[in-house]
Amino acid sequence: MEAEADRVEFGTTAWRTTSIEIEGVRKIHTTCGFLDDKTADKAPGVVSSTFVRGGKILPAPANGCWPGEAPPTRATLREGDLAVVLVRRVGESALVTPEHAGWTAARSIGIVRAEPLIVRWLHIWLQTPTAKARIDEDVTAHVEPTVSLDTLRQMLFPLPPPDVISAYHRAFSLIEEMISLYRETARTAVALADALHDDVVSSDGPWETRSLAEVAKPETGKGSERSLPPPPLEPSADVIAPRDLYDLPTPHVPRFRLSGLAEAGESHPPGTIMLSTRSDGAHTAVLSRPATPLRSVVAIRPAEDDDRWWLLHELRSRSSDIARLAQGRNSREISSLALRRLKITWPDRFSRAEFRKAAGPLHEAAQLLASRVATLHDLRNALLRDISAKAGTLREPTDRSARQSAGAPHRAEILASHVGRTGHESGWPRSIDGHTSEDR
Repeated sequence: MEAEADRVEFGTTAWRTTSIEIEGVRKIHTTCGFLDDKTADKAPGVVSSTFVRGGKILPAPANGCWPGEAPPTRATLREGDLAVVLVRRVGESALVTPEHAGWTAARSIGIVRAEPLIVRWLHIWLQTPTAKARIDEDVTAHVEPTVSLDTLRQMLFPLPPPDVISAYHRAFSLIEEMISLYRETARTAVALADALHDDVVSSDGPWETRSLAEVAKPETGKGSERSLPPPPLEPSADVIAPRDLYDLPTPHVPRFRLSGLAEAGESHPPGTIMLSTRSDGAHTAVLSRPATPLRSVVAIRPAEDDDRWWLLHELRSRSSDIARLAQGRNSREISSLALRRLKITWPDRFSRAEFRKAAGPLHEAAQLLASRVATLHDLRNALLRDISAKAGTLREPTDRSARQSAGAPHRAEILASHVGRTGHESGWPRSIDGHTSEDR
């Protein structure tokens, strides 16, 4: 293991700067799709920017969205290609697996086709803070954030020796494998608790129906992300926006991306249920540390802490009903006033206690796994920062908006020493129209 680590460390002197354009079309081929996203998201067998998330191409929708029998085109994905998002979440990428080979890329997707080592390295490099910062500089936003295929071709990036690329690819692959394993295990534990809840509800017990206001205290958050002051040093508390609750694999989050002042009476204690809505239903999380909700997030504190697991699963089972209580575009405006009238099933104290004994250990396991996933994300981010430093330039966000946005880096630079440096900085050059983002 020590010898392997040494080989990775010494490789920095051989990292040369290149680009897709410099390597030439014989070594790296690039193209993009031709369908717009509105058409692509409804067409069978099409990959748009919607489907490239978290370094992967999402599975086909449940209604079955498979490629047809049309002959291959320039936009047909092959196994081993790199699909790069050019619109909205610019710079996100995913390696094409056999599952999506033969699918067609939408206009919002750029395709990079080259030997496996180069494709794997570009997939890693695009995740580094330096690459993200420079992508941000070259983004145009006439309608929505966009980066051109020409900019992708002209992108400068460091290219380590093959053994270094292989070592990094193996490390990142193993991290992703562990994250997937932990997430799926945690999701299964919560799903089992859901099933136990449904079993109790469907039994013949004479259960009461109560309004939420009788068994818990809901409180609507206030303020928005834009109104948050600069992040405090200490003490601080997590701040929760609606989108922080969307699409969570489990209702457990070790820490949230926003932070604010831990003012007395403002934060809600651990065990509080946070809820937000959108058209697909209600989304919940149970606090493991103090947090403050923003507008359109409702904090729900059970009258008795022992009832929080029953209350959580009641809210999860009432997801569609809760969404119908919300207002605004896509049902995203939910208030404590609307939730107070929500009718929920409330078994006797003995049945709730029995459910707590069964569901509690399942949630403890899910919480532990969620914390391990967070640790693995920290490890991956540390490796990405290390890659940026070894390449010669480490760039990362320095102001509040950059730190609190979902991966939107800032332009601040920290130059790292680089043995044998050629003078060419790795990353993204000036935009193709000849202007930097400062000029714009």
